[in-house]
Amino acid sequence: MNLMAIDRRSLLLGTLSVIAARPVCAASGASPEIAFASAARRGDGAFAIVLLTEDGAIVRDIPLSARGHDIALDAASGRAVAFARRPGTFAVAFETAQAREPVIFNADEGRHFYGHGAFSRDGRLLYVSENDIAGARGVIGIYDVAAGYRKIGEHASYGLGPHEIILLADGKTLAVANGGLDTVPEAARENLNLDAMEPSLTFVDAASGVLRAKHTLPTDLRRLSLRHIAADHDGHVWFGGQWEGELTSAPQLIGSAGMDRALRLMTPPDTGAVDLKGYIGSVAASRDGRFIAASAPKAGRIVYIDVASGMITAGSLLKDVCGLACDDVADFAATSGFGALRHERVGGPIVSAAEIAGLAFDNHLRRVG
Repeated sequence: MNLMAIDRRSLLLGTLSVIAARPVCAASGASPEIAFASAARRGDGAFAIVLLTEDGAIVRDIPLSARGHDIALDAASGRAVAFARRPGTFAVAFETAQAREPVIFNADEGRHFYGHGAFSRDGRLLYVSENDIAGARGVIGIYDVAAGYRKIGEHASYGLGPHEIILLADGKTLAVANGGLDTVPEAARENLNLDAMEPSLTFVDAASGVLRAKHTLPTDLRRLSLRHIAADHDGHVWFGGQWEGELTSAPQLIGSAGMDRALRLMTPPDTGAVDLKGYIGSVAASRDGRFIAASAPKAGRIVYIDVASGMITAGSLLKDVCGLACDDVADFAATSGFGALRHERVGGPIVSAAEIAGLAFDNHLRRVG
């Protein structure tokens, strides 16, 4: 799944802007209920966003001309935006409930996206993690949804390489995982500043852009790139990191922080960074916020953290697992690069599993609705 897109901007403007979302499963009577959305690669090598039922049936897909990464969802309106994989420059806005033509928008000249974004609580604005290439700084782009996703401003992310952005339960604060990595489209995914990384977790006022809190790692842990985050029921933000150094020297990859609580790495009894191959691919919270799941695709593992104890209490195995989402069937749903969609309970049995032939799920899975 390490395919790279070429000439993303011209491909999008030349081909994708005239392609509408297309149905895949014919339905008689009521349409199948969409439960999940994910970027994926189809069996013919083409990229798409796929919308699926609980059991993995594809309701429809939205073609992409390059590899996608994550999807921002506005549950109230059913709007969604898929982002290009870092350091891509395109985003595709679509509706989960209706197969209308998608809206394509691109990063400004001299900018690229990092693959993630979040809607404001009222759904009027979209916040997107971006790189100011010339300024070597991370920014949060602000887009007006009603104006066709026109960019109307930006905030600093107060770090380099902002990756996942989430809006906290207060509806006012953005949590940002600044990975600390400098990348540019011309160098593909090459990291340009390994010896000067400065990963951080920041809390930014969504309206004013004022920094409310910033947590950094000590110098000896600066190669732990903070990438993916989820909030628990107490409002603490849990993060999963990716170690950019030698695997044998990798620290713990999972930790948490709050606006008024210092960043802390976990110290689980039996699962360390080496066991997880130094790489966390996705983080998700259960619907009640009592459990955090983290995927380690290189190790083919999912670990579950009990928020109350702050410890890893359970886990499961799934080859090339990465996508995670809260679930209505069980506690979590998970997807893999081999087309697996699985529902499972924390510390319990697998509730159901399906394998979608000819489909390779990409990094992230989102619950629709």
